[in-house]
Amino acid sequence: MSKSRSAMVMGKGILRLSPTWVPRSFCRPGKRIKLHPDDYYALGLERGGIDERWFASTTPADNGPGTPVDEGLSYVVLDQTGRDKVLLRDVVAELKEEVVGPRIWQKHAKWPMFAKFFDNVGPLPHHVHHRDEHAALVKQSGKPEMYFFPAQLNNHPGEFGYTFFGLNPETTREQLKQCLLDFSKGDNKILDLSRCYHLELDTGWDVPPGVLHAPGSLCTYEPQFASDVYAMYQSVLYGGHCVPEKLLWKDSPPEKVGDFDYLVEVLDWALNVDADFHQNRFMKPIPLDDEKKLLNQGVIAEWICYRSDEISAQRITVLPGHTVTIKDTAAHGFILIQGHGRCADWPIETPVLIRFGECTSDEFFVTYSAAVSGVSYTNLSVNEPLVMLRHFAEKTKTEFH
Repeated sequence: MSKSRSAMVMGKGILRLSPTWVPRSFCRPGKRIKLHPDDYYALGLERGGIDERWFASTTPADNGPGTPVDEGLSYVVLDQTGRDKVLLRDVVAELKEEVVGPRIWQKHAKWPMFAKFFDNVGPLPHHVHHRDEHAALVKQSGKPEMYFFPAQLNNHPGEFGYTFFGLNPETTREQLKQCLLDFSKGDNKILDLSRCYHLELDTGWDVPPGVLHAPGSLCTYEPQFASDVYAMYQSVLYGGHCVPEKLLWKDSPPEKVGDFDYLVEVLDWALNVDADFHQNRFMKPIPLDDEKKLLNQGVIAEWICYRSDEISAQRITVLPGHTVTIKDTAAHGFILIQGHGRCADWPIETPVLIRFGECTSDEFFVTYSAAVSGVSYTNLSVNEPLVMLRHFAEKTKTEFH
């Protein structure tokens, strides 16, 4: 029996995943993702601090020279130590529709999304994720993504709890191009052309590909399409931190490096200068079903990321002492952010502190075969809710029993 099949049999279609830590050399960790304080530089100073944890990922991190081939990839663990394991990517490749579902396999022939926590003490540069037509030039896919800011992971807001999105409606292409031409001269002042929004806990934003965004310093849950394509358009950050010019041209094809008109072309101009950006992109949680009916079942169920056609996410809360069975029409991953209990035969718990390399019991992948059959969740606490974030590669119909 293969490791992929063994994992399916052992978990009855529910796969336990080990933590996937990702560093970024140009970022400073916010230290809210429960990694031990001594371990944020466990991969070495030259790799940078660990500021991200990836979930349900079959997508390698694009971190340049020196990046291990499996960085960013999720592992399914087959024993308590985590030493016996298999890549989720390999499980999907072997078992196909049984894991991701027939619609996803027919459309993508892979698991086409992942989610992450990104956790930085300061803001990130104003940057863009390419649309399909530009990403294809470097053999990648476009990258829609969405944000949600869980209260459980934000005991402090960091240095700058605000995010810039897009450009002011009156901005011209020439003004943007001039900022890009000034990148190597110091602060190119691109944020002078953008709009800033205060970030609210337990709300989120939709960020389509081609839209400039400078994420703020809240710890962020981010479901996204399976791609790590991007380019940084801001040269100097809040606090005087500088961005290497090579990141301005990241994921530009070689023949386009030095072509500033191409950098402008990468943007979806209409979305960037949308005067109703807040109305069209901001997301407050909305109930999956009748709230009173769900409360009677001991559940609070909400869509938290719902504006994208490619990805979506839910927040499910099981109240103390309750058990609920959830049926979905789609495979998904989940990360537990509060409480402890059981997921079918698996004990699940939210860790307080994680050492680098240790396994946890807070992250799982619910395969299509298990999702459509139904999975039971039990909150074993007498006081604390059981709260999980669930990420999907397609819209799902969810039923509670």
